[in-house]
Amino acid sequence: MGKGVVSAASAMFLVGTLAGVSGLVKDYPVYGGQAVRYLLAAVVLLVMTRAMGLRFVRLTPREWGLLGALSLTGLALFNVCVTESAGAAGPALVGTVLGAVPLALALAGGRPAPRLLAGAGVVVAGATLATGLGSGNLHGLLWALGAFAGEIAFSLLALPLLPKLGAVRVSAYSTALAVPLLTVIGVVREGTDMLRVPTVAEAAGFAYLAFVVTVVAFFLWYTALPQLGPGRAGLFAGLIPVGAIATGAVLGIATPSGYDLLGAGLVVCGILVGLTARRPAPPAPGPVPVPDLAAERT
Repeated sequence: MGKGVVSAASAMFLVGTLAGVSGLVKDYPVYGGQAVRYLLAAVVLLVMTRAMGLRFVRLTPREWGLLGALSLTGLALFNVCVTESAGAAGPALVGTVLGAVPLALALAGGRPAPRLLAGAGVVVAGATLATGLGSGNLHGLLWALGAFAGEIAFSLLALPLLPKLGAVRVSAYSTALAVPLLTVIGVVREGTDMLRVPTVAEAAGFAYLAFVVTVVAFFLWYTALPQLGPGRAGLFAGLIPVGAIATGAVLGIATPSGYDLLGAGLVVCGILVGLTARRPAPPAPGPVPVPDLAAERT
């Protein structure tokens, strides 16, 4: 479980660092920028797939459906919901709602152990404290709930695909499928202004978002998810605001307050509590049927 813990923690911390670099691309058209981000990431991941000797796997219609739903909800619509919620009510509201992801994933894993549930609750409290409740409004809340659903789908829709495709191919295929989806959304929302030549700072920001927050974080998360299960892996989603706080401090953007540090401490404590919960034992195999030899002779 050690590697899975390190992978999950690193993935969610890296996702949190995007807040620190978002200022570099804040003036670039939102959806065009997301399309560029996922295009760059898809190219890198597909090159990785080829370099690792991973061949294209023929998928069933159901698997294609899962992959398409993952790209639509967990990537494209997730970004739409986060953007619209932040625009309507500020980033604190959507950050607070997404802080409940660990609890939702713990419940989605079946019957969670009491310690896992308690740990997830502490993580949610810490993430909420670190993010701040904000003022909010109904419009922003509805978009935030959409982002919450997308974040859950990002993990749960990938789980059935990972045994067959592995972390690299799930990451590569989902990001590649997200590009045309975000392009369509960008044309509708931003028109012909969705793309322009980025400045040097914007290009650096997109490179970080594509290579670190997408390629590396996606690969680490999808590596950890089947090892830990959704409940335990979900605990580490609480590290997203912690990563944002740490990045802001390192870059000199914001000095963490006492509430920030207390929230980060609660997140770490909640993760430690949740990880001490025992994983449910697999169901015992049923009795092996003994053939009735007398009946077979008749």
